[in-house]
Amino acid sequence: MTDVTPSRRPYDNPAFGVARRLFWVAAPFVLIATAWQIASAFFPDFLFPSLIHVFARVFDILTTWSLFSSVLATAMRILGGLAGAFVLGAVLGLAIFSFKTADRLLTPTLTFFQGIPALSWVVFAIIWFHGVEFRILFIMVATTLPAFTFQIVGALRSMDKDLSEMVMSFRPSRRKYFSAMVLPAVLPEVVTAWKVNLGNASRVVVVAELVGSSGGVGFQLLQQQQLFDMAGALAWTLQLVFFVLLFQWVLSQFERMAFRYRAVSERG
Repeated sequence: MTDVTPSRRPYDNPAFGVARRLFWVAAPFVLIATAWQIASAFFPDFLFPSLIHVFARVFDILTTWSLFSSVLATAMRILGGLAGAFVLGAVLGLAIFSFKTADRLLTPTLTFFQGIPALSWVVFAIIWFHGVEFRILFIMVATTLPAFTFQIVGALRSMDKDLSEMVMSFRPSRRKYFSAMVLPAVLPEVVTAWKVNLGNASRVVVVAELVGSSGGVGFQLLQQQQLFDMAGALAWTLQLVFFVLLFQWVLSQFERMAFRYRAVSERG
């Protein structure tokens, strides 16, 4: 009897799919690194240093506490500023959603603030405040607050009214209503807001440290610029990129854990 079972093609193998995805993730970076390394053979080090020198500086930063503490300082400033902006944004978002007066007053104000460049906030903070840490916290909150607020307001307003009325028909407590209805509706927007603001905050904090700080990645980049040390500038930039990628991964893991019910419902 002839076997008519179709042979399994190599690219149907799950391992092949994983390898292909990894290839397309790594390919752009490999091309950039290759082009940079080729350029380093034809240009002086202060323009295109060898990647060997760059990663040697990266290793030096990671293994020297006096240098790595600057990376940690910048990371804590980013997370502290985002946390402060998120808490304040949640309060303002609930107020805008709940009260028409707050909506009429706060929405135009936040829209106006959103149009102010980050560098302007840096200048304002230097003029208004004396402490470096408070300056940076103020800049971080001012630049990321509107996005957090509008994301939360948008999530609250997009809640299904019919579903909300059905939940209310069971006469839940406020805590139960929040956990069963509000939190699942708002949480995806909150995670998205954190992901977007994380990239913005990393750029803003470097500008703030360049102008008004004596430590952190921004301050170290200023030092490298004064020395025309491109290898050091790249090494410090990569430290910030690594932190952003690490925290993006943490957010992705949290998102996967918090939204497991979506996968269950899709399979069902």
